[in-house]
Amino acid sequence: MSSEKIKVGITQGDINGIGYEVIFKALADPRMQEVCTPVIYGSSKVAAYHRKALNLPSISLNSISNGREAHTKRINLVNCLDDNVRVELGKPTEAGGQSAFLALDKAVQDLKNKAIDVLVTAPINKKVIQSESFNFPGHTEYLANAFGGTPLMLMVSDLLRVGVVTGHIPVKEVSAALSQELIVEKLKILNQTLKQDFVVRRPRIAVLGLNPHAGDEGLLGKEEIEIIKPALEQAKKEGIMAFGPYPADGFFATDGFKKFDAILAMYHDQGLTPFKALSFSTGVNFTAGLPVVRTSPDHGTAYEISGQNEADEQSLLSAIYLAIDVYNNRQMNDEITANPLNTLDTNSLGADE
Repeated sequence: MSSEKIKVGITQGDINGIGYEVIFKALADPRMQEVCTPVIYGSSKVAAYHRKALNLPSISLNSISNGREAHTKRINLVNCLDDNVRVELGKPTEAGGQSAFLALDKAVQDLKNKAIDVLVTAPINKKVIQSESFNFPGHTEYLANAFGGTPLMLMVSDLLRVGVVTGHIPVKEVSAALSQELIVEKLKILNQTLKQDFVVRRPRIAVLGLNPHAGDEGLLGKEEIEIIKPALEQAKKEGIMAFGPYPADGFFATDGFKKFDAILAMYHDQGLTPFKALSFSTGVNFTAGLPVVRTSPDHGTAYEISGQNEADEQSLLSAIYLAIDVYNNRQMNDEITANPLNTLDTNSLGADE
């Protein structure tokens, strides 16, 4: 495994939110530059505006044109915006959305070109970022389109890991979107990411039901009987240790969830509501199922406190650390699973000449 510091690309997010505040606070600790090389994608002018609004000490930023130029002992910044962009703290604006996209687009280009190693995204406003270039429900879907693979939104903390079968869709569409095939697919991704990215040798996965009381044997809904249970049976045939379906209302009320390495919820709020209640300050959104590593803090733009120096940087710090850990775990896994014959000198094998 390479001894070089990992280049962590960090997008600015919405310029009117708390993105720069949590980035500045997270990178203020000089020890951060000992574990990685930070590369911010944004604007030196916007960064200076936020620093002044927050009354923070001056932060020296090394301006570069792409991640390859990053100085390993500096905080680097790739300018992605026009200097005339207007910051309006606490307001969702078209300029804020466009600026967020430009930073994300440049960071994705650098990630594709291996100019950075991992990507950490600050929060965006999913409505104002919409355009002809970004027509996706969120980061997850955009990155899946850019890199391929089938994404799984996985919320991660020291306490638990929660994935979701259906992501950013209206609740009224969840039941129709569920299928045995989709649940099995998500279980495969979750099982693989636990092994590859979190070094869990034999993952145990808990699966939640969709309906109250997990359907109460069909009285309150039949999705558990007709879709979820058959999916679990199929997953077990494929060597995945998946259990359930468990009633979602009581599952997190006791310590029972700690017996599992991860939990698969059926829809967004079913999984994220208990996760954020238990792990909000340190939670991380990790996009499993992609060939690249991407994480983000588990909070939004927080317009209501933008520019007030009240934002907590712990979730972003956790996102940076998790991205580094997952990258290192993947590198280690690749080395372990590589064919040892590929590393041998063929001349030492006594091959015929």
